[in-house]
Amino acid sequence: MTTWGLILETTVGSGEHKHTEAYVMAHVEGGRETALAELERRARAYTPEHPRSPKRRRLFRDGDGFLLVVDGAWQSHATRFSAAELLDDTDRPAPAERVSGEPAAAEARSATTPTPIPTPESPPPPSTAAVERDEDGVPVKPAWLGRTDLP
Repeated sequence: MTTWGLILETTVGSGEHKHTEAYVMAHVEGGRETALAELERRARAYTPEHPRSPKRRRLFRDGDGFLLVVDGAWQSHATRFSAAELLDDTDRPAPAERVSGEPAAAEARSATTPTPIPTPESPPPPSTAAVERDEDGVPVKPAWLGRTDLP
């Protein structure tokens, strides 16, 4: 079954710090029409952060998505909604192994599973021993002081 990502692209920030950010709102299992129907429902219900005092709101359908244009007192702000087929996800959990009499199918699945990239070891957790604190509850000695694993 196909997995679709419902993507929201919107302008954030203001002035010279204004830029576009993309967010995955949700994943939808099923056909393209199902994903577009859910995307339209979310686009119609979406209330952008900017402009604070909207004067006019227009929702357009555009190919595999929608474009929401909200006019404010000084500027208009656009938010794009799109449905895209999920091809790969490094954070996706491994599919559950099915019990079957065909060992070749299990071998084929394991052959296509990418090898995880090793990550550096996390620093040791802070000790749970009693820590000396001042009257405000702030530790007298910072937890990072004396650690040898820090640059």
